Amino acid sequence: MSKSKMMGGRQTDKDFKEQGNKYFNANKFDSAIESYSKAIALNPNIPTYYTNRALCYIKNNRFPQAVQDSKAALERDSTLVKGHFYLGSSLLELDKIDDSIKHLQTAFELAKKDPGSYYDDTIASKLRLARKKKWNTQEEKRLQQEIDLQTYINRLILEDRDRRLSSMKDESGDEVSSNVTEIERDADNYISDVNALFAKVDDRRAKREIPDYLCGKISFELLKDPVITPSGITYDRKDITEHLERVGHFDPVTRTKLTQDMLVPNYAMKEVVDDFVSKNEWALYY
Repeated sequence: MSKSKMMGGRQTDKDFKEQGNKYFNANKFDSAIESYSKAIALNPNIPTYYTNRALCYIKNNRFPQAVQDSKAALERDSTLVKGHFYLGSSLLELDKIDDSIKHLQTAFELAKKDPGSYYDDTIASKLRLARKKKWNTQEEKRLQQEIDLQTYINRLILEDRDRRLSSMKDESGDEVSSNVTEIERDADNYISDVNALFAKVDDRRAKREIPDYLCGKISFELLKDPVITPSGITYDRKDITEHLERVGHFDPVTRTKLTQDMLVPNYAMKEVVDDFVSKNEWALYY
């Protein structure tokens, strides 16, 4: 007999779950955690008890505990959308970005298959945030590498200047003085040229980012063949076509009926994307 069916005046796991829900709705997250923990102690096989507690941990910024509970829920049901979503969200807060993206993507794909789900928009926003964070991390690394390279080249120029000047320290005369001036001038010019070159290469100290409106709402990548639906939502043709064939004939965002013949090329958006790419070729690798 399930422990949730136990009688005799004792509270069951379901009682503690309901109690936890009431505490959660009242923003009493510590009390909710305690109630969900009691429910788990009575019946550790219910995955939603773990996701409920995981969300409380997230609300309290206790992300390692949220990770642990989310994993426990997925061990019991690997298709649980909230399990993947809470796990991905918590991993993102812990800067484990690649793992975060993996679970958020899984949550998004699972939610997308359910026409009655309202959860995928929230997941999509979090997934977009995770991918941005990964991009920004790569950008910071790239910027630092460029700065380090520029510093290294400038140091080599100065070392070469000092070495040439040192070789002339025991000499004197007008010719030597002229050579010293020339060496110093050359070094200054070389450094100026190097700095100018690095300043031109990709505006190295300016972070690169693609605006959200230029990215598809399904793949989150730069739009290549934008089409618009009757609801006014723009998708990449490849992404929305795949959705219609695999998931169902409805708009992923508005949930209204949608078929391929209702898709119209969004030429205005295509022009905007092409203009952006022409000025930012790096966007092709975003």
